[in-house]
Amino acid sequence: MNKTELIAAVAEKAEISKKDAEKAVKAFVDVVSEELVKGEKVQIVGFGTFEVIERKEREGRNMLKGGEPMIIAASKAPKFRPGKALKDMVNA
Repeated sequence: MNKTELIAAVAEKAEISKKDAEKAVKAFVDVVSEELVKGEKVQIVGFGTFEVIERKEREGRNMLKGGEPMIIAASKAPKFRPGKALKDMVNA
């Protein structure tokens, strides 16, 4: 499902216009993104948690240069952890 399909599905499920659904989806994505940039986490009970994890600097291999060792810089990455209710629905 892409963004356009998601907007259409939200509009149908909530019985609202596609324009209003697009505003709602955009607002949700914007709020979650802004909170993650601030280092906060967003927890939606029954669905899951969006958070930022920190990856340590580590050694990797550059396969384009014959596998020579290289340092991969430390970084931050967004992560989603599904909640129990979502896991149970998927596994049912």
